[in-house]
Order: sequence, then structure tokens, then C-alpha cells
Amino acid sequence: MDQDPDSVLLRSGPVIDAPGLLLLISTITVFLLPLFIYFPPVPPSQRDALLETHSPIGVKHTKSKKTTTTSPSKTTIDQLWIYPVKSCKGIQLTSSKVLPYGLEFDRLYTFAQLKSPFPLSTNPSSAEDKLQPQESWEFITQRQFPLLATVTVELFSPDPVKARGKPLYSDASIKDSFLLISFPWQEPGLRGVVSWVAAKLARGRGAVPQKQLVLPVSFPSQDEIESQGYEREEVRIWKDVVSALNMEKDLPRELALYLGVSNRLGLFRVDPGRLREVHRCAPGREEAGYQPMTGFQDAYPLHLLNLSSIRDFSAKITKDENLEQDLDARRFRANIIVDGPEENNPPYDEETWKEVCFKKSDDAEGEKSKPAAATFHVSCRTVRCKMPNVNQDSGFRHSVEPDRSLRKLRDVDEGARLKGCLGMQLTPLFDGEEKLESWVEVGMSVEVGERGGHRYINQ
Repeated sequence: MDQDPDSVLLRSGPVIDAPGLLLLISTITVFLLPLFIYFPPVPPSQRDALLETHSPIGVKHTKSKKTTTTSPSKTTIDQLWIYPVKSCKGIQLTSSKVLPYGLEFDRLYTFAQLKSPFPLSTNPSSAEDKLQPQESWEFITQRQFPLLATVTVELFSPDPVKARGKPLYSDASIKDSFLLISFPWQEPGLRGVVSWVAAKLARGRGAVPQKQLVLPVSFPSQDEIESQGYEREEVRIWKDVVSALNMEKDLPRELALYLGVSNRLGLFRVDPGRLREVHRCAPGREEAGYQPMTGFQDAYPLHLLNLSSIRDFSAKITKDENLEQDLDARRFRANIIVDGPEENNPPYDEETWKEVCFKKSDDAEGEKSKPAAATFHVSCRTVRCKMPNVNQDSGFRHSVEPDRSLRKLRDVDEGARLKGCLGMQLTPLFDGEEKLESWVEVGMSVEVGERGGHRYINQ
């Protein structure tokens, strides 16, 4: 019986031997691999969306060498740092505006936990969890939750060039600045595996899965507060209690799990109309020309550190495998870090300063419209807690150092006996009362206007 030729061809099909199959696979791989590298098949992140219309502010941190000054005979500003979310990773800058309450964008937000004498559910929507008289919000830091050090904060500023011709974005979303909060998080099971692969494809071999959160830099309008369900509540910062805006509704549930916070976790935005007045060692209204104030900083508007002092102190600490040989200045969370040759900038010289001015040299590059000098009242020493024990890269908290050495070697202030001191607290001073702002830049020279002693005053 004869077979239909078409049916024979249909059954047999094209014949591909092993070398041909290998060649086909290689061809497809070579074609697709560049597409996977340059266009990874993963959904865009919130950071990707921000990069469409905004640019990140700040510079990549590089550890200072022994002397990084532009002039061999002068002490200068070596680094500038802001911490938009208290106790999270900082952002290193080359310049910053100085306002009465500190550097612009510094400590805008803080995390807080709801403290109570009885157990609470972590679900804030339930009726039984409405604030009772015995309950109160208290700020949290790396002292209790060291993994805050691994929560990354990025500041994105509008980029007119990028935003041009972007009809899908509203005017508000293009004009406003935003903070991007990122923290490591991998779901269990298959979802975790998929997120792990997606992170590698999108950001490289060393990347890990993350959760991200976008926060506004500007204080929300009353309409936004009502539409988002934010609430004004009191939060304790050390011994001060301040009214601020609780934006906990924006927090992903995974953040509390990652940090290890068992209580209800809140996110507070400082209210620019309800700042804390600064007294104690700060200049008064008559001396400063205005009432010194601060937001979510510990006590004073700015913190200054001298790398010469850090090097001297670090050399006296007994190191182990869990503590870097050259103590990282980032452990001390300063805003302004100065450095210079030790013959002109000996260790702890900053503890004799009462007033300091940072000046830009005549031939320095930069915008001529920015003020050429910034003056500060050096208010008091910085009394250290155990937070410097936390490694700012890994979030690992050393069991004893450098806190033990600070208490032993830096018990130097009669007003803070048995406590270690390192660094100085600053209060901005301005020329006149019309425009309360100045400007600081890396490379500005340090000029001490007045010297004297210091005695810390407790809260």
C-alpha cells in the first residue's frame, strides 16, 4: 500500500544532529545574553522610576587618608554628611546650605516605637491599639536596633533635563525632591528565589533583594495629610517630647521584621513649625540674634568631628577581629568633619574652640552667589552613647568598643563625669536677622575666632 508523501514528510520532520543543536543553542544565547544584560527582564524599581525625572544628590564615600587638605598648612573641611532619616545611612556631600536648625535635609525623619507597659498588637488599625495614656512613641536608634545602619537613604533632586518631555509625570512629582529608603529583604520560598535572581540581573552579582520606600522631602500639605491618613502625634527624643507627623501608614511591614522591632513601628516627619528650642550650652536669643532650634537631632543643630582626634583615639584602642584597625569616623555620625596637619591641628584642639568660621579661599571654584563664609558657636562637647559600637557598613554591634575606651580615655568634661566625649556640638551664627542661612563646602579653611573652656550641661 502506497504512503502519502506529504504524511511521510510530516512525520519525519527536519533532522537536527547534536552539533547542529549545539550551534542553534549557542546562536540564541549569544543573541539574547546582551539583551538580558542591558535590558534585564525584571520590573522597574522605585529607584528606576525616580531616575526618570530626578538625579541622586551626594558623592560616593571614600575613606580619608592621613591628610586630605588642599593646603599643607591649613585645617579644612574634609567631609560633609547629612542623615535625612535619623540613625540610617548618611549621605556624603560636597556642599550644603546651613539653616538655623542644621544642615539642609538633615534628620527630617525618625523611626519610633510605641512603648507600653502591656503587650500590643502590631496592627495599628485595630480599635484596641488606639493610643492610651500609658502608651508613648519613643525614637529608636542603632543603640537598640543596629541594623538601622544598613538601611540606605538616597536623596533625589528634580532634574529639569530628564523631566523635559515627560507627559506622564505631574508637575508636583517632577518639582519635588524625594528620599528613597532601601533595606535588604528576601521573601521565603519561591518568591525569594525569584527576587534573588531579579536582583542579580538588575544590579549585578553582588546585589541582594531589597524593599524600597519613597518619602517626600517637603512637609505634606493638609490635604495630603488627610487623604493619606497621617496623624500628628507626640514623640519622645531623649527627654524632649515634640509634636510631629506620624506617617507609619507608608511603612512596609517587612521593615519592622528586618530591624527586629517587636513593638508597633512609626515613622515621624519633623514639623517645621514645631521645632525644639535649644538652650543649655547654646547661645541665647540675644547672642545668636535668633532662638536656636533643632528638629530630630539629639540636642544641637550640628555635630563636628576632627579626624586628628579620631586617629589619636583609635591608636589607643585594643583592636580585635570585629573592630577595624583605623576607627571609621562614620561611627560617630558627624555633620562636619575637619582635618589638617597635626602641627596646626593637634588632637582634641577642637575642644578649645568657642567660635569657628569656615571660609572659602578667593581662588576656590564654585558658585559665586553662595556665601563665602559660615560661622558657628561651638556650644559643647559631644557626650557619646554606645552607638559608635555599630559598624556602619554591616550593622554589627561590637560588645564593648569603642564605648569602653571612650569612658576610660575620654572622661574629660566635668559636666559629664564617667562618660566619654568626642566631637563638638555647633550652633549656627548668621550676619543679621533677615536671611538666616549660610553655606559650607568641602575644602573651606577653618579659622578659630575664639577659644575657651567647656562644661557640659545635662538635659
